[in-house]
Amino acid sequence: MAISMYQVSVPIFVRHLNGLVTVLKKAQAVYAEKKCDEATLLSYRLYPDMFSFTRQIQAATDHARSCAALLAGLEAPKYEDNEKSLAELIARVEKTIAFLDTIKPDQVDGTEGKAVTVKTRDREMKLTGQELLLNRSMPNFYFHATTAYDIIRHNGVEIGKRDFMGAS
Repeated sequence: MAISMYQVSVPIFVRHLNGLVTVLKKAQAVYAEKKCDEATLLSYRLYPDMFSFTRQIQAATDHARSCAALLAGLEAPKYEDNEKSLAELIARVEKTIAFLDTIKPDQVDGTEGKAVTVKTRDREMKLTGQELLLNRSMPNFYFHATTAYDIIRHNGVEIGKRDFMGAS
């Protein structure tokens, strides 16, 4: 039996976004318990030319949301990118999950060859649905989610692979 475009996109995004909520909540609890300033985590970068922790979360949610919307033929909800706390980042991830939960398999299945256009700040890319998912959205989603996880772990929050993987 073939794997559908829906099976390899929306449920995977949701699973790992749930994992991201878990690690964000653990970070929130540790920072509250130790009376640490959340701003230090939110602005943390693994290297000076990399995105901040906040931007990693924003990028992960952007890739999941925009990919699913493009495949389903929907307009992706727009987010302000103005989160200033872990609570606001958690809310952003939960909003993304709620949006993904509205997408049904029949909206995404069969979109392997669908022509989609991805607009970035400086260019447009014409891709098929499969190229979008496998060559752009999924790798970017995992990169930013993993980097956010790594930043949290590096900053002393005890999380592990099971947290990252999300509930199965």
